[in-house]
Amino acid sequence: MNIVRIYIRVLQQLGSEYRLAMILVFANLALALAQFAEPVLFGRIIDKLAGAQKDGATLAWADLVPLVGAWVGFGLFTIAAAVLVALHADRLSHRQRLAVTGHYFEHVLHLPLSFHTASHSGRLLKTMLDGAAGMASLWLSFFRENCASFLALFVLLPLSAFINWRLASLLIILVFFFGLLTTIVLRRTEGLQTKVERFNTDLAERASDALGNVSVIQSFTRVEAETGAMRQIIDNLLRAQMPVLSWWALAAVATRASATLTLVAIFLLGTWLHLQGLATIGEIVTFMSFATMLIGRLEQVVSFVNWIFMLTPKLAEFFDVLDTQPGVHDRPDAREAGRLQGRVAFENVTFSYDGKRTAVSDVSFVVEPGETVALVGATGSGKSTTLSLLHRVFDPVQGAVKIDGIDIRDITLVSLRRNIGVVFQEPMLFARSIEENLRVGKPDADEDEIRRALERAQATEFVGRQSEGLGTLVGERGRSLSGGERQRLSIARALLKDPPIMIFDEATSALDATTERQLQAALDAATEGRTTFVIAHRLATIRNASRILVFDQGRVVETGSFEQLVSLNGRFAALARAQFMAEPQAPASVSASMAPSAG
Repeated sequence: MNIVRIYIRVLQQLGSEYRLAMILVFANLALALAQFAEPVLFGRIIDKLAGAQKDGATLAWADLVPLVGAWVGFGLFTIAAAVLVALHADRLSHRQRLAVTGHYFEHVLHLPLSFHTASHSGRLLKTMLDGAAGMASLWLSFFRENCASFLALFVLLPLSAFINWRLASLLIILVFFFGLLTTIVLRRTEGLQTKVERFNTDLAERASDALGNVSVIQSFTRVEAETGAMRQIIDNLLRAQMPVLSWWALAAVATRASATLTLVAIFLLGTWLHLQGLATIGEIVTFMSFATMLIGRLEQVVSFVNWIFMLTPKLAEFFDVLDTQPGVHDRPDAREAGRLQGRVAFENVTFSYDGKRTAVSDVSFVVEPGETVALVGATGSGKSTTLSLLHRVFDPVQGAVKIDGIDIRDITLVSLRRNIGVVFQEPMLFARSIEENLRVGKPDADEDEIRRALERAQATEFVGRQSEGLGTLVGERGRSLSGGERQRLSIARALLKDPPIMIFDEATSALDATTERQLQAALDAATEGRTTFVIAHRLATIRNASRILVFDQGRVVETGSFEQLVSLNGRFAALARAQFMAEPQAPASVSASMAPSAG
């Protein structure tokens, strides 16, 4: 994105404030005209005084009152208008900063998990804050100061030519020099500033990554190494930043030098023209004021362009995220699903992440309401991807996933996901209270519903031990709780949602053997009457599943009950043998069931 396109996008973000923005533009135009009038009136007063002195006449106050009154009037108008413009510009920029922040946040939350997997959360947060703050500063400086500066260039230069085109030519040369200088500096530093922003992003990502894994850093004595890596990024950032700063410092020096030279040139040329009878003293004074005003405006414009230039990589990154379209979205005719019964059918479903290698290939199965189906297989065999297709983290490349005979792509995402509860392998708790984490499942749940969900998830006892009970803050990602406690809260959260379809993705992996057995019985009762999918590596936890689907390289290669699959002596039996040999303390019933296949 170049600087012009970026700034156009920034202005487009004004949205509902567009009308106020136009009012501010016209107010700035009035300011520019008023500021132009002041030196003209002052020059007329000087000419009137000089003319009277030359003719030996005496002027009365009455002769000067119209010009002085107009001069004072324009001055007071300029002050009042500037205050009003600044006040409304402040309010506009702050309102829109929060509006674009909210819009960005909502947009990012709708982006698919594949996007978030490839994007660091620290980068996304930095992009949101930098982008919103950068746009707010541009709106504020533009409407408060720089809009009037731009308009002054278009108003002051043409009108000054009508007063004295010879003196006006010096101002035109000055503007041309400023434009040329700014263009040269921008071209020299554009690529450098993009590199600077890349290092800034690396800095944010590295810091966020380290702060989020402090326990690992301390445990592995990585403090010095992480600090050294951070210092290296800082050094790279400074090396990239210094040439940019040097170029803009050169521009600032050239600006100041050209300003001084222009004032001297106007005075000398004006004096010569006056001696030739081609300029009055008042015109010389007027153009000296014009030059001073124009230099100030040009310095503001150059500073503004410099600020836009510095922000361009940040804003480009902000708009890149905003322009990212969710891969999964509602169809125009998608309808509300209501509460579904829970009959799930995969019909020849194929999916690929990259369009080259299939993650799920021609998968077909039907699950009736109330059934519990387990998915097993080696890591990367397609289990999690298959169930991700069920709650539309992705959409299949071929085939269809249906619930109650309806293609889930014909149902709104919100109503679909309202019917599905997911317990992830990682609990993913918020840095909020226990109750707030539970109410993610059902915001309007009453105390009895929360109590029942905790009981079913075997979480009542440990919640009762907390200092503040349900009001206890669990820290970032729930770090104040043990792994098992976090997982039980995650399960309680899903149970509180009370959906007709449940997905457990290694939900008991963080629990000890005793708690796992207690929880398994509770889950059996809690999932009764619901369509339940379980992904599990510990095969003992899925012994009571209605059916087991065995995945290999994205395909269902075996299906049946636990005993049926063991008796087949196929892939599932091989998995079971390998696991129970590694777990000599497996439950006796399971070990016994493995005895025939072991021979």
